[in-house]
Amino acid sequence: MKKDTIHFILTGGTIDSYYDIVKETAITNEHSYIPKFIPMLKLYESTIFTEVCMKDSRDIKSADRKKILNAVKKSKSKRIIIAHGSYTISDTARFLNKELKNHDKTIILVCSMVPLMGFSPTDAGFNLGYAVAKSQDLKAGIYVCMNGRVFAPEEVIKVLSEGRFESIYTK
Repeated sequence: MKKDTIHFILTGGTIDSYYDIVKETAITNEHSYIPKFIPMLKLYESTIFTEVCMKDSRDIKSADRKKILNAVKKSKSKRIIIAHGSYTISDTARFLNKELKNHDKTIILVCSMVPLMGFSPTDAGFNLGYAVAKSQDLKAGIYVCMNGRVFAPEEVIKVLSEGRFESIYTK
């Protein structure tokens, strides 16, 4: 595998959902749209995709997090972007941070408040692009990239009333 390969690990969430008009809610796609979207960005890096699960993040359990962890451990790429749901992205980031000690990979978790497909405007494309850009210059570690910011796993929280993420350390 080339050194500049970005490995996308896909888990579902709003970023990979569609709006069900009958149920009046976002439903996770059966399969990710991200592998179709990323080539449109014309990246210089090569990309690979691994679909671990396709779930609303409120349905992600310990067994799913272990599958995500295993996909990260098996990856030969030094740059990994995990597309995840917003509700429990911080839980998964903290889990990975606890389980992955002394690794040499830049691991970025990313999500969106609006699905990638079927909505305009959406924050999904920006957030994915931002994660790709930050994967170039962040040192090895685990991060959450949202709303044009980089957060450490231990600080990031979702602020429902604002529809974005914040650090617990800032007011």
